[in-house]
Amino acid sequence: MEYTHGGDIYTYENMLDFSVNINPLGPSDAVLEAAKRGVEHVAAYPDSRCRRLRAKLAEKLQVPGERILFGNGAAELIYTLVLAEKPKKALLPVPAFSEYEQALLTVGCQIDYPAATEENGFVMDESILERLDSDVDILFLCSPSNPSGRAIRKELLLKIAARCEEKKIRFVLDECFVEFLPDAEEVSMLRQTERFSTLFVLRAFTKIYGMPGLRLGYGVSSDLQLLESMAGMCQPWSVSIPAQEAGIAALDEDERTDQVRRLVRREREYIEREMSRMRINYISSDANFILFRGGPDLFEQMKQQGILIRDCSNYRGLGRGWYRTAVKTHEENRRLLKALEEADISGMTGTAEEEVDR
Repeated sequence: MEYTHGGDIYTYENMLDFSVNINPLGPSDAVLEAAKRGVEHVAAYPDSRCRRLRAKLAEKLQVPGERILFGNGAAELIYTLVLAEKPKKALLPVPAFSEYEQALLTVGCQIDYPAATEENGFVMDESILERLDSDVDILFLCSPSNPSGRAIRKELLLKIAARCEEKKIRFVLDECFVEFLPDAEEVSMLRQTERFSTLFVLRAFTKIYGMPGLRLGYGVSSDLQLLESMAGMCQPWSVSIPAQEAGIAALDEDERTDQVRRLVRREREYIEREMSRMRINYISSDANFILFRGGPDLFEQMKQQGILIRDCSNYRGLGRGWYRTAVKTHEENRRLLKALEEADISGMTGTAEEEVDR
């Protein structure tokens, strides 16, 4: 099986990994200790309803607990939602996280791929509204976008949600990176799930809390029938005891999360300034990663220097010469930039659409 994501530290051992975009500080000591306490209870089955975690998250988000569905990472919920809905036609603006497409293909869904442009930072503009017709069953969007890191304007998201509600289109909005934004509450559509029953907001503990190995994600929707259908299709114990305990501990870390946001913003601006100085063509990001262009063999050159970046050539709508790097600590970022200065960072000519026909 071909590995199509970042973070392949098992193939590329002993690398400084910039290919995955998680909290640069990693999980906190409190989260690690909670996970360890959870391991002490592995002789018991996990609580399939995640009751303690549900109650705490519902209080934090200020949403009813019955509107939350947990999963073994956000990826499980993507597949489960598609299986529950069995859409016939989907809109999937590209470039986008590959698991949306893979999930849709498992149910034989026809997919249209409206292309976001480099000029718009590879996020959709209002032209998407014209594509939301009654023959569309489901729409996937990500804000901030993966791989560009750009957030979609709240005004446009509200228009999209209203249009989807009118046309009865399931609107899946992936907000797995929204918590890195300083104005996350204002940008997020989570509170709008009460207003729009077709809206499903997807989040995870993976990124902001730095715990991808524990696999913990959740979705929020006011469509209780959808959540019930999804719950019936999930594995009954997909969220482990260590993951639940770590999630409960993570929800107490508002101060640390604010610290991470400040760090990410400061270091992202530093990397972008240095990229500008080196005349690297990049997309200015709102999140904890940056999409940029370089020579066709930049991945290999960086690997030779012990640094792993994300080769984005397999993103539909991008192609060769596009790469993504995480934002990490200052010393790690300095090492990345030094390696870039020593590598072939000349961007490929032409637009993404000219370079790849997928």
